[in-house]
Amino acid sequence: MTQGSSSHYQVLRLPVTATDKEIKVAYRKAARRAHPDHGGDAAVFRQVTLAYETLIDPKRRAAYDRSYAHGTGATPAEGAHFDAPAAGSRASATVHRPNSPRNTAGDAPVYVPPFEDRESGSVPLIPAEIAARQVHGMPRKRGIFGAEARIQREMRTVQLISRQILPAIPAARLINGLQSPADNSHIDHALLSGYRLALIGSMLLPKGAYAWNGSTLTHGGRAIAPPQLAHIVRRMQDIFPELNVTGWTVIHSPDGNLHEPVIDHHRRSPRGHETVQVVNGAGLVRGLKEFLSSGPAPNTVNVPALARLLRGMH
Repeated sequence: MTQGSSSHYQVLRLPVTATDKEIKVAYRKAARRAHPDHGGDAAVFRQVTLAYETLIDPKRRAAYDRSYAHGTGATPAEGAHFDAPAAGSRASATVHRPNSPRNTAGDAPVYVPPFEDRESGSVPLIPAEIAARQVHGMPRKRGIFGAEARIQREMRTVQLISRQILPAIPAARLINGLQSPADNSHIDHALLSGYRLALIGSMLLPKGAYAWNGSTLTHGGRAIAPPQLAHIVRRMQDIFPELNVTGWTVIHSPDGNLHEPVIDHHRRSPRGHETVQVVNGAGLVRGLKEFLSSGPAPNTVNVPALARLLRGMH
Protein backbone atom coordinates (compact mmCIF):
# COMPACT_ATOMS: atom_id res chain seq x y z
CA MET A 1 0.00 0.00 0.00
CA THR A 2 1.52 3.29 -1.04
CA GLN A 3 1.52 6.47 0.93
CA GLY A 4 -1.61 8.52 0.34
CA SER A 5 -3.70 5.70 -1.16
CA SER A 6 -7.01 4.72 0.38
CA SER A 7 -7.00 1.40 2.18
CA HIS A 8 -9.85 -1.08 1.85
CA TYR A 9 -10.91 -0.13 5.36
CA GLN A 10 -11.02 3.54 4.44
CA VAL A 11 -12.98 2.82 1.25
CA LEU A 12 -15.69 1.09 3.30
CA ARG A 13 -15.21 3.50 6.24
CA LEU A 14 -14.48 0.70 8.70
CA PRO A 15 -12.01 0.18 11.54
CA VAL A 16 -9.72 -2.83 11.18
CA THR A 17 -11.63 -4.51 14.02
CA ALA A 18 -14.79 -4.72 11.86
CA THR A 19 -16.73 -7.98 11.90
CA ASP A 20 -18.03 -9.77 8.81
CA LYS A 21 -21.51 -8.40 9.51
CA GLU A 22 -20.19 -4.84 9.73
CA ILE A 23 -18.26 -5.33 6.48
CA LYS A 24 -21.40 -6.50 4.68
CA VAL A 25 -23.48 -3.58 5.97
CA ALA A 26 -20.77 -1.07 5.04
CA TYR A 27 -20.42 -2.60 1.58
CA ARG A 28 -24.14 -2.33 0.85
CA LYS A 29 -24.14 1.34 1.83
CA ALA A 30 -21.00 2.16 -0.14
CA ALA A 31 -22.16 0.19 -3.19
CA ARG A 32 -25.45 2.07 -3.31
CA ARG A 33 -23.64 5.40 -3.21
CA ALA A 34 -21.02 4.47 -5.81
CA HIS A 35 -23.04 2.38 -8.28
CA PRO A 36 -23.08 4.00 -11.77
CA ASP A 37 -26.80 3.23 -12.14
CA HIS A 38 -27.43 5.58 -9.22
CA GLY A 39 -25.21 8.38 -10.44
CA GLY A 40 -22.02 7.09 -8.85
CA ASP A 41 -18.54 6.74 -10.26
CA ALA A 42 -17.55 3.44 -11.90
CA ALA A 43 -13.95 3.65 -10.62
CA VAL A 44 -15.13 4.21 -7.05
CA PHE A 45 -17.56 1.31 -7.38
CA ARG A 46 -14.70 -0.96 -8.44
CA GLN A 47 -12.74 0.15 -5.39
CA VAL A 48 -15.71 -0.64 -3.15
CA THR A 49 -16.15 -4.06 -4.71
CA LEU A 50 -12.46 -4.92 -4.42
CA ALA A 51 -12.43 -3.79 -0.79
CA TYR A 52 -15.41 -5.98 0.02
CA GLU A 53 -14.07 -9.04 -1.80
CA THR A 54 -10.75 -8.71 0.04
CA LEU A 55 -12.07 -8.11 3.55
CA ILE A 56 -14.89 -10.65 3.50
CA ASP A 57 -12.52 -13.50 2.64
CA PRO A 58 -10.57 -14.56 5.78
CA LYS A 59 -7.40 -15.60 3.96
CA ARG A 60 -7.29 -12.54 1.70
CA ARG A 61 -8.05 -10.28 4.64
CA ALA A 62 -5.25 -11.82 6.73
CA ALA A 63 -2.77 -11.31 3.89
CA TYR A 64 -3.99 -7.75 3.35
CA ASP A 65 -3.75 -6.95 7.07
CA ARG A 66 -0.10 -7.93 7.08
CA SER A 67 0.59 -5.32 4.41
CA TYR A 68 -1.57 -2.89 6.37
CA ALA A 69 0.32 -3.45 9.63
CA HIS A 70 2.10 -0.13 9.41
CA GLY A 71 -1.04 1.97 9.07
CA THR A 72 -0.94 4.37 6.10
CA GLY A 73 2.74 3.83 5.35
CA ALA A 74 4.66 1.21 3.44
CA THR A 75 6.37 -1.76 5.01
CA PRO A 76 9.59 -1.04 6.95
CA ALA A 77 12.58 -0.02 4.88
CA GLU A 78 15.05 -2.76 4.06
CA GLY A 79 17.54 -3.11 6.87
CA ALA A 80 15.34 -1.36 9.43
CA HIS A 81 15.59 -2.90 12.88
CA PHE A 82 12.44 -4.15 14.56
CA ASP A 83 13.30 -2.23 17.74
CA ALA A 84 13.37 1.19 16.09
CA PRO A 85 10.42 3.56 15.53
CA ALA A 86 9.47 4.51 11.99
CA ALA A 87 11.50 7.36 10.56
CA GLY A 88 9.74 10.68 10.77
CA SER A 89 7.17 9.50 13.30
CA ARG A 90 6.28 11.76 16.18
CA ALA A 91 7.48 9.06 18.55
CA SER A 92 11.04 9.38 17.28
CA ALA A 93 11.18 12.86 18.80
CA THR A 94 10.72 11.35 22.25
CA VAL A 95 13.65 8.96 21.91
CA HIS A 96 16.69 11.02 20.99
CA ARG A 97 17.09 13.71 23.62
CA PRO A 98 20.79 14.55 23.82
CA ASN A 99 20.26 17.09 26.59
CA SER A 100 17.68 15.06 28.50
CA PRO A 101 18.45 11.35 28.78
CA ARG A 102 15.57 10.59 31.15
CA ASN A 103 13.34 7.65 30.38
CA THR A 104 9.96 8.54 28.85
CA ALA A 105 8.04 5.42 29.93
CA GLY A 106 6.13 7.37 32.59
CA ASP A 107 5.09 10.15 30.19
CA ALA A 108 1.58 10.60 28.82
CA PRO A 109 0.83 8.35 25.82
CA VAL A 110 1.65 9.53 22.30
CA TYR A 111 -0.42 7.90 19.54
CA VAL A 112 1.26 6.95 16.27
CA PRO A 113 -0.21 7.80 13.87
CA PRO A 114 -1.82 10.65 15.85
CA PHE A 115 -5.60 10.78 15.77
CA GLU A 116 -5.79 14.58 15.61
CA ASP A 117 -3.64 14.83 12.47
CA ARG A 118 -5.71 12.56 10.25
CA GLU A 119 -6.99 13.89 6.97
CA SER A 120 -10.61 14.96 6.91
CA GLY A 121 -12.87 12.02 6.17
CA SER A 122 -10.28 9.32 6.85
CA VAL A 123 -11.18 6.43 9.11
CA PRO A 124 -8.86 5.59 12.02
CA LEU A 125 -7.59 2.05 12.40
CA ILE A 126 -9.45 1.87 15.72
CA PRO A 127 -11.53 4.48 17.54
CA ALA A 128 -9.54 6.80 19.79
CA GLU A 129 -11.51 5.76 22.86
CA ILE A 130 -10.54 2.11 22.32
CA ALA A 131 -6.88 2.98 21.77
CA ALA A 132 -6.97 4.89 25.06
CA ARG A 133 -7.96 1.83 27.10
CA GLN A 134 -5.10 0.12 28.89
CA VAL A 135 -6.83 -3.26 29.32
CA HIS A 136 -8.64 -5.09 26.52
CA GLY A 137 -10.58 -8.33 26.82
CA MET A 138 -10.71 -10.90 29.59
CA PRO A 139 -9.35 -14.44 29.95
CA ARG A 140 -11.34 -16.81 27.75
CA LYS A 141 -12.93 -20.02 28.93
CA ARG A 142 -11.33 -22.85 27.02
CA GLY A 143 -12.84 -26.30 27.23
CA ILE A 144 -14.76 -27.81 30.14
CA PHE A 145 -12.21 -29.36 32.47
CA GLY A 146 -9.86 -27.10 34.37
CA ALA A 147 -11.39 -23.88 33.07
CA GLU A 148 -11.80 -22.47 36.57
CA ALA A 149 -8.12 -23.01 37.42
CA ARG A 150 -7.01 -21.40 34.16
CA ILE A 151 -9.20 -18.36 34.68
CA GLN A 152 -7.94 -18.02 38.26
CA ARG A 153 -4.27 -17.92 37.32
CA GLU A 154 -4.87 -15.69 34.31
CA MET A 155 -6.88 -13.24 36.43
CA ARG A 156 -3.96 -13.09 38.87
CA THR A 157 -1.71 -12.08 35.99
CA VAL A 158 -4.20 -9.46 34.79
CA GLN A 159 -4.44 -7.97 38.28
CA LEU A 160 -0.66 -8.00 38.73
CA ILE A 161 0.00 -6.20 35.45
CA SER A 162 -2.90 -3.78 35.96
CA ARG A 163 -1.77 -2.76 39.44
CA GLN A 164 2.00 -2.70 39.13
CA ILE A 165 2.94 -2.18 35.48
CA LEU A 166 0.22 -0.21 33.69
CA PRO A 167 0.26 2.75 36.14
CA ALA A 168 4.03 3.05 35.68
CA ILE A 169 3.85 2.88 31.86
CA PRO A 170 0.72 4.77 30.72
CA ALA A 171 1.22 3.84 27.05
CA ALA A 172 1.26 0.10 27.79
CA ARG A 173 -1.74 -1.83 26.47
CA LEU A 174 -2.74 -5.26 27.86
CA ILE A 175 -4.68 -7.57 25.53
CA ASN A 176 -6.08 -10.76 27.04
CA GLY A 177 -7.24 -13.99 25.42
CA LEU A 178 -5.70 -13.77 21.95
CA GLN A 179 -5.80 -16.62 19.48
CA SER A 180 -2.33 -17.82 18.58
CA PRO A 181 -1.28 -17.17 14.95
CA ALA A 182 1.00 -20.23 15.12
CA ASP A 183 -1.58 -22.90 16.01
CA ASN A 184 -5.06 -23.36 17.45
CA SER A 185 -4.00 -22.49 20.99
CA HIS A 186 -4.46 -19.20 22.81
CA ILE A 187 -2.11 -16.55 24.14
CA ASP A 188 -3.07 -15.70 27.71
CA HIS A 189 -1.85 -12.11 27.58
CA ALA A 190 -0.01 -9.69 25.29
CA LEU A 191 1.51 -6.47 26.60
CA LEU A 192 2.40 -3.79 24.04
CA SER A 193 4.32 -0.59 24.72
CA GLY A 194 6.02 1.45 22.05
CA TYR A 195 7.86 -0.94 19.77
CA ARG A 196 8.08 -3.84 22.22
CA LEU A 197 5.63 -6.70 22.73
CA ALA A 198 5.61 -9.26 25.56
CA LEU A 199 3.59 -12.47 25.28
CA ILE A 200 2.72 -13.87 28.70
CA GLY A 201 1.56 -17.27 29.90
CA SER A 202 0.44 -18.11 33.46
CA MET A 203 0.97 -21.08 35.78
CA LEU A 204 -0.08 -21.83 39.37
CA LEU A 205 2.40 -24.12 41.19
CA PRO A 206 3.21 -25.01 44.81
CA LYS A 207 5.93 -23.19 46.74
CA GLY A 208 9.45 -24.51 46.51
CA ALA A 209 12.63 -24.27 44.49
CA TYR A 210 12.40 -24.54 40.72
CA ALA A 211 15.09 -24.41 38.05
CA TRP A 212 14.80 -23.04 34.50
CA ASN A 213 17.55 -23.59 31.94
CA GLY A 214 15.92 -21.90 28.98
CA SER A 215 13.97 -24.94 27.80
CA THR A 216 13.07 -27.12 30.80
CA LEU A 217 11.47 -26.26 34.14
CA THR A 218 12.27 -28.72 36.94
CA HIS A 219 11.16 -29.14 40.56
CA GLY A 220 12.59 -31.85 42.84
CA GLY A 221 14.13 -33.60 39.87
CA ARG A 222 10.83 -33.71 38.02
CA ALA A 223 10.28 -31.84 34.75
CA ILE A 224 7.25 -29.55 34.55
CA ALA A 225 5.97 -28.40 31.18
CA PRO A 226 5.47 -24.61 31.07
CA PRO A 227 3.18 -23.03 28.44
CA GLN A 228 4.66 -23.50 24.98
CA LEU A 229 5.46 -19.93 23.98
CA ALA A 230 8.72 -20.12 22.03
CA HIS A 231 7.16 -21.02 18.66
CA ILE A 232 4.43 -18.40 19.18
CA VAL A 233 7.05 -15.73 19.94
CA ARG A 234 8.88 -16.60 16.72
CA ARG A 235 5.65 -16.47 14.70
CA MET A 236 4.65 -13.14 16.22
CA GLN A 237 8.09 -11.74 15.47
CA ASP A 238 7.56 -12.68 11.81
CA ILE A 239 4.15 -11.00 11.80
CA PHE A 240 5.39 -7.87 13.60
CA PRO A 241 8.91 -7.25 12.24
CA GLU A 242 8.74 -3.67 13.52
CA LEU A 243 8.47 -4.90 17.13
CA ASN A 244 10.81 -6.65 19.56
CA VAL A 245 8.79 -9.67 20.72
CA THR A 246 9.60 -11.72 23.83
CA GLY A 247 7.86 -14.45 25.82
CA TRP A 248 7.28 -14.66 29.57
CA THR A 249 5.80 -17.37 31.79
CA VAL A 250 4.78 -16.20 35.26
CA ILE A 251 4.42 -18.77 38.01
CA HIS A 252 2.01 -17.82 40.79
CA SER A 253 2.11 -19.36 44.27
CA PRO A 254 -1.11 -20.54 45.95
CA ASP A 255 -0.91 -17.89 48.72
CA GLY A 256 -0.28 -14.99 46.35
CA ASN A 257 3.28 -14.29 47.54
CA LEU A 258 4.94 -12.57 44.57
CA HIS A 259 8.38 -13.83 45.62
CA GLU A 260 7.29 -17.47 45.59
CA PRO A 261 8.11 -19.89 44.16
CA VAL A 262 11.86 -19.37 43.95
CA ILE A 263 13.17 -19.95 40.41
CA ASP A 264 16.87 -20.49 39.74
CA HIS A 265 17.99 -19.67 36.23
CA HIS A 266 20.68 -21.85 34.66
CA ARG A 267 20.98 -20.35 31.21
CA ARG A 268 22.09 -22.36 28.22
CA SER A 269 22.13 -19.23 26.07
CA PRO A 270 23.85 -15.87 26.72
CA ARG A 271 21.96 -13.45 28.91
CA GLY A 272 19.42 -11.41 26.96
CA HIS A 273 19.00 -14.02 24.20
CA GLU A 274 16.39 -16.29 25.80
CA THR A 275 13.22 -16.71 23.78
CA VAL A 276 11.10 -17.17 26.91
CA GLN A 277 11.66 -16.06 30.50
CA VAL A 278 10.18 -18.06 33.41
CA VAL A 279 9.69 -15.90 36.52
CA ASN A 280 7.61 -15.51 39.66
CA GLY A 281 5.26 -12.56 40.16
CA ALA A 282 7.94 -10.19 41.42
CA GLY A 283 10.25 -11.20 38.59
CA LEU A 284 7.53 -10.53 36.04
CA VAL A 285 6.92 -7.01 37.31
CA ARG A 286 10.60 -6.20 37.46
CA GLY A 287 11.43 -7.82 34.12
CA LEU A 288 8.53 -6.36 32.13
CA LYS A 289 9.12 -2.85 33.45
CA GLU A 290 12.76 -3.07 32.39
CA PHE A 291 11.97 -4.63 29.01
CA LEU A 292 9.21 -2.19 28.04
CA SER A 293 10.71 1.01 29.43
CA SER A 294 14.15 0.41 27.89
CA GLY A 295 12.77 0.23 24.36
CA PRO A 296 12.54 3.15 21.92
CA ALA A 297 9.64 5.53 22.60
CA PRO A 298 8.07 3.53 25.44
CA ASN A 299 5.41 6.23 25.82
CA THR A 300 4.12 5.47 22.31
CA VAL A 301 0.86 3.68 21.58
CA ASN A 302 1.59 1.86 18.33
CA VAL A 303 -1.93 2.09 16.87
CA PRO A 304 -1.47 -0.26 13.86
CA ALA A 305 0.03 -3.00 16.04
CA LEU A 306 -2.65 -2.54 18.72
CA ALA A 307 -5.40 -2.71 16.10
CA ARG A 308 -4.10 -5.99 14.69
CA LEU A 309 -3.77 -7.51 18.15
CA LEU A 310 -7.34 -6.53 19.01
CA ARG A 311 -8.75 -8.42 16.08
CA GLY A 312 -6.63 -11.48 16.82
CA MET A 313 -4.44 -11.13 13.72
CA HIS A 314 -6.80 -13.38 11.74
